Amino acid sequence: MDRKGVASVGECMLELSARPDGAWNLGYAGDTFNTLWAIRALTGHPCDYVSAFGDDPFSAKQISFLAEAGIGVAASPVIAGARPGLYAISLTGAERSFTYWRSDSAANQLASQPAQLAKSLEDRALVYFSGITLAILSPQARETLLAAVAVARTAGSLVAFDPNYRPRLWASPDEAKAAIDAALAVCDIALPTFPDEQMLYSDPSQEATADRLVRAGVREIVVKDGADPCLVVTEKDRSKVPAVHVANPVDTTGAGDSFNGGYLSARLLGHSPAEAAALAHSVAAAVVQVRGALAPYETLRSAFTHS
Repeated sequence: MDRKGVASVGECMLELSARPDGAWNLGYAGDTFNTLWAIRALTGHPCDYVSAFGDDPFSAKQISFLAEAGIGVAASPVIAGARPGLYAISLTGAERSFTYWRSDSAANQLASQPAQLAKSLEDRALVYFSGITLAILSPQARETLLAAVAVARTAGSLVAFDPNYRPRLWASPDEAKAAIDAALAVCDIALPTFPDEQMLYSDPSQEATADRLVRAGVREIVVKDGADPCLVVTEKDRSKVPAVHVANPVDTTGAGDSFNGGYLSARLLGHSPAEAAALAHSVAAAVVQVRGALAPYETLRSAFTHS
């Protein structure tokens, strides 16, 4: 690969996950970080997490954790006085709910230094971001980010985007639609989740979601739908790819993010879209069998190579 690996843009938070004995584990997670974690595990390509970090001890430990996993931070700024966001996962069976503390997260300022942001995205094989990335930014910062992504795309980077609509992060559905539509205009691969799209756009089916994204100019689309088959749409073909059934999932946190990581990894490695979706389903199935958002690299690689 001639270009400098993968840049994923967003917020990596401190994660508190409940253990069966009632204690809590401290980890690190966030939608675009979970996806990059899988890409790093599955491809070995150079990977950078593009965000903004605080100057507190937790931020320093977070950056060290990324480095130990083989993930850099490119030219991401360190913001004096800022700190990471935090969330806690509560489980009922395998289903999860979240409590967040993120209003003053350093990542909200990831586009505060446009020159450093542009440098972080320069000469990449793949740039990835999500609707959550957009939601944590001010309107002006969103414009700065999308402009930087557009420049990277024009220079030859592949751009992938997951709309990942979370209503509580947006002032209104109309604001979310406007930002997500602007992101779709600068992406090559879209990885929406059908229930999210149905909630925001009132799409009646996966096919309707795909048709809307085709009209928006997206060339490659994978419409995820949990444990149901995903719909893969390209300029030449569209097909349903069945999910991998897991009889007794442990924790569904990060499953969709890891699907995205598996899919994008497979595409970077030369697999067709349909093959990539099948591999991605296997990766997601492995992730729901471990606690927390991040499965060990070995677990991800085993699922990917033995599919």
